[in-house]
Amino acid sequence: MVNAKAKAGQWLYLLVCILILLKAEGAGVGITYLDSAVAKGAVCLDGSPPAYHFDKGFGSGVNNWLVHMEGGGWCNNIETCVARKKTDTGSSKLMVKSFGFSGILGSKQSSNPDFYNWNRIKVRYCDGSSFTGDIEAVDPANQLYFRGARVWRAIMDDLLAKGMKNAQNAILSGCSAGGLASILNCDRFRSLFPTTTKVKCISDAGFFLNAKDVSGGSLIQTFYSQVVATHGSDKNLPASCTSRMSPELCFFPQNVVPYMQTPIFFINSAYDFWQIKNILAPSAADPKKQWKNCKLNLTTCSAAQLQTIQGNYQVSNEAYIYSLCSHFSFNQLLRTCTWKILESQESI
Repeated sequence: MVNAKAKAGQWLYLLVCILILLKAEGAGVGITYLDSAVAKGAVCLDGSPPAYHFDKGFGSGVNNWLVHMEGGGWCNNIETCVARKKTDTGSSKLMVKSFGFSGILGSKQSSNPDFYNWNRIKVRYCDGSSFTGDIEAVDPANQLYFRGARVWRAIMDDLLAKGMKNAQNAILSGCSAGGLASILNCDRFRSLFPTTTKVKCISDAGFFLNAKDVSGGSLIQTFYSQVVATHGSDKNLPASCTSRMSPELCFFPQNVVPYMQTPIFFINSAYDFWQIKNILAPSAADPKKQWKNCKLNLTTCSAAQLQTIQGNYQVSNEAYIYSLCSHFSFNQLLRTCTWKILESQESI
């Protein structure tokens, strides 16, 4: 058990790292456009090819693979998806050509001793459905392609052909919407490999809760229902869940995880800023703005509000819960400082 003093030092180290915004390690990793996937209909929202960044493994890590999926929210209707396709989360045409790897994707042994020489991949997110959508028809009026599930499979097939099929160890990870994708696709990822391959998943800030908001409603459930309907996601959500309940409920990890067969580890903030703001106290559920200050600054919350916030989070044996009020803005797995803390943590 790590003592209180050691823990305090770790939190201080984490805070310092975040404040100075550590730069990525080494040279940027170039982008790979998967042009061959277009013929299969595996495309971004705007019809452009999917893309990823790949830093090849070497030495003892040459047969180990770490695939990390980018986050970036969702689009839940035509209007929001049209807006999204004009950004780098909807079109590979707008993505940066080079991306610096750090944290769990870093190439320095000193800061990433476990994975520095693995094959490390960052999958770019350009569909708005956590890689679950698949609708064949394309409306000529908006030219939107809802093909997230095809994008995921096309990239996995390409990586398998480049040597991932021979993996001794394989990890599927992701942050935020990508962290949700790592949950929803974890067992599917496991099925790509022979039984001799050790496969695990990591979800960073991807455990989105189906919790009642402060008005007693559930706007997040309505939102996810719209995402599933817009993208045609129902057929690509885990069958172990959809066979038991409505598909939109299977966008929530709490309804998927109990039936998963593949080991998965969760990293989440105990005070997830995005979830407090958008799930627990969205503006539509707080017309009198009683939560306006609290959801932006926890130090302004009343005792009752803090109790409401704390009542929505539980720690499990398969989770690392840290106390900072954060979400995707810190992208914990990709921060060198956070990854070093996770390595050194003996227990929660």
